[in-house]
Amino acid sequence: MTYSKAYDKFPEHTLELETQPGIARATFQGELIAESKNAMRLHEGKYPATFYFPQEDVRMDLLQKTSHSTHCPFKGDASYWSIGSEPGPGENAVWGYESPFEQMLGLKDLLSFYADRVDIEGGD
Repeated sequence: MTYSKAYDKFPEHTLELETQPGIARATFQGELIAESKNAMRLHEGKYPATFYFPQEDVRMDLLQKTSHSTHCPFKGDASYWSIGSEPGPGENAVWGYESPFEQMLGLKDLLSFYADRVDIEGGD
């Protein structure tokens, strides 16, 4: 497990992962992609909160893993999936941290969706 030194350099940067009450859903072009009673919500700095769904509550049969990746100095390397196989709004619309930094182990086995491409509802 790798420890992120970014927290030492930027202690004012906050990340808080909390349980999302109720049922959270993610739909893409009207099709249910994820539904969970165990979704999490990540509050990071001044960014809008982001929903993360347990992978077992995501329709993985609708996703295609891609070679795209990004790096966050606070969370680690993100892997990406596309919804379907066609280029368009579903391309690289899903991400997750398969081996997050030690400080964000709660993100392991969770997936998130770009809110401008996938409709997300979270019930309180």
